[in-house]
Amino acid sequence: MNWSESTILLTGGTGSFGKMFTRTMLEHYRPKKLIIFSRDELKQHEMRVTGYTDPTLRYFIGDVRDRERLYRAMRGVDIVVHAAALKQVPACEYNPFEAVKTNVLGAQNIIDAAIDTGVKRVLALSTDKAVNPINLYGATKLVAEKMFVQGNAYASGKTHFSCVRYGNVVGSRGSVIPLFKQQRASGRITITDERMTRFWITLEQGVQFVIRCIERMHGGEVFVPKIPSMNILDLAKAIAPECAIETIGIRPGEKLHEVLVSADESRQALEFEDMFVIQPAHPWWQVDNCLDGKPLEYGYSYASNTNTQWLTHDELREMAGEM
Repeated sequence: MNWSESTILLTGGTGSFGKMFTRTMLEHYRPKKLIIFSRDELKQHEMRVTGYTDPTLRYFIGDVRDRERLYRAMRGVDIVVHAAALKQVPACEYNPFEAVKTNVLGAQNIIDAAIDTGVKRVLALSTDKAVNPINLYGATKLVAEKMFVQGNAYASGKTHFSCVRYGNVVGSRGSVIPLFKQQRASGRITITDERMTRFWITLEQGVQFVIRCIERMHGGEVFVPKIPSMNILDLAKAIAPECAIETIGIRPGEKLHEVLVSADESRQALEFEDMFVIQPAHPWWQVDNCLDGKPLEYGYSYASNTNTQWLTHDELREMAGEM
């Protein structure tokens, strides 16, 4: 794949993922043009003044809810990375209509605009919360996944849509790590449940995974990286070993454990050295797209509490920036 000849549109481009993706692209891949598409002019200004001023960058003010603006932004674009979303579970629970407008209707706008303007590849970012969702955020991302996968049927092979699905991102806005560090000064850390486990991935790992998936996608896959799990109590002790820990109970819409590949999805999934690929169960999918993958055992589930890879105390400290 020739990145230097590609024009890329990045929705949600001023977020944690967006800035890391932009930096990686500029330093290592040098695309012909990289369009930062987001709705917050202040965050775009902050990106510029902190060094994101490369001549290949374009800053577009726009919202994925605005179809006309997306059509204008995608003219001449080869690749779309769709990272824009409402992501905070409590905010989505309290503002369900807004979550649907951004995460579901916004996804439809991306699909329609990409097909009609001739974009070649679209990769959408999803979440482990889309698997067996119990909160609105997860439910909207599940719907978006289904839309992007089936978008390939509408595109007739001219535009290819796929998704990546991974767990909590270390260092992103909304991560529990900044909260623990803030609470540490008071001598008291709050956790929801000491049994809670989560998948963890760094921003750098997430960006590199997205880039690899864009390069290998055929359209219709849901890509899932193999990443480690951690226990929330272990993380609290790694960041604030001297602090008292108070359990405050699970919040509405929160799970004890997360799943990245469900038992039902495993029938369509293949295992590779560093990832799982969930194939679409649609007639337009060609099975020879993933011939080198290994089928999963019947009933297999890739869950944070049964994961075989766990972060050690030192690894948790390093990921949290404590070493």
